[in-house]
Amino acid sequence: MENEKREYVIKKLKEQGFRITRQRRMLLDVILANECSNCKEIYYEASRRDKGIGSATVYRMVNLLEEIGAINRKNMYKISFPENCTMEEACIVEMSDNTTCRLSAKKWNEVLQTGLEACGYLEGREVKGVVLHPCACD
Repeated sequence: MENEKREYVIKKLKEQGFRITRQRRMLLDVILANECSNCKEIYYEASRRDKGIGSATVYRMVNLLEEIGAINRKNMYKISFPENCTMEEACIVEMSDNTTCRLSAKKWNEVLQTGLEACGYLEGREVKGVVLHPCACD
């Protein structure tokens, strides 16, 4: 599936007249393989693979991918609340009947913790952060 996405994006870039450079391919691989929520995270991972890559190259590539509709930065969120956070509407969940459920940071943490424990994912570990990505179908 990742390879199909990669080839689709490369095709779209070529259609727009962009060269497919080694760095562009590598950045595309980083974006597809990692759950990066911002350009800085993409840059850190990319710079581990290629010491010569600059942050401006990453920002240009992300802007380019957004222009061709391959990504949507408005829907890239990283939600992580410290245990003592008192934010009242930290998470708003929209239901299929268009009603909303507003959770405080504390309640969000409780719901997440309970759900992960029930599914057997925690096993003595704690949640460090959560990355939400948009549905590709939207």
